[in-house]
Amino acid sequence: MRLPIPQFEQLTPRQRELHARIAGKRGQVRGPFLVWLQSPELCDRVEALGAYVRFDCSLSEKLREFSILITARFWDAQHSWNAHVDKAIAAGMSADALRAIAEHRTPELTQPDEQIFYQFSMEVLEQHFVSDATFAAALQQFGAQGVVDIIGCLGNFSMLAMCLNTFQVDLDPDRAPPYPDIRGFARVKTEE
Repeated sequence: MRLPIPQFEQLTPRQRELHARIAGKRGQVRGPFLVWLQSPELCDRVEALGAYVRFDCSLSEKLREFSILITARFWDAQHSWNAHVDKAIAAGMSADALRAIAEHRTPELTQPDEQIFYQFSMEVLEQHFVSDATFAAALQQFGAQGVVDIIGCLGNFSMLAMCLNTFQVDLDPDRAPPYPDIRGFARVKTEE
């Protein structure tokens, strides 16, 4: 990691309060929270948004985990991918579809909610806009709150990915790199 990991005894009272809250919800303080703790007020707000989109928003657990992986791959955030790929599979996502996303291939999705969710998410991320047809399909499938929650997920997980990559938050040495074109925190050439 590019910043020193804050030692608990060196934390301010505000940082300790946040540390306790994060550990209480997530079991421990790791990954991006080690960075965000260095800006306590940002950490407070980011953690609250992250907890909502991760655990409480209107989307199913499967789609919440899927949104993490779609966004992780878009931003090449290996830490997020490795931390969530097994959770997404356990929640009902196809391992083959996720492998396709990791390899920058279009996944074969059989469930309508997954297809619409993926199309909507990729239009937002890649085009920065959503077509009328895709918006209408997402609104019908997920309702107004669901469409707003998709944007909340994509925005939160984009910020998370940028944090992980910028501060080079440690990758799990026991996991193989999930993307063929990324090693460490750099893009590598792959054979076509």
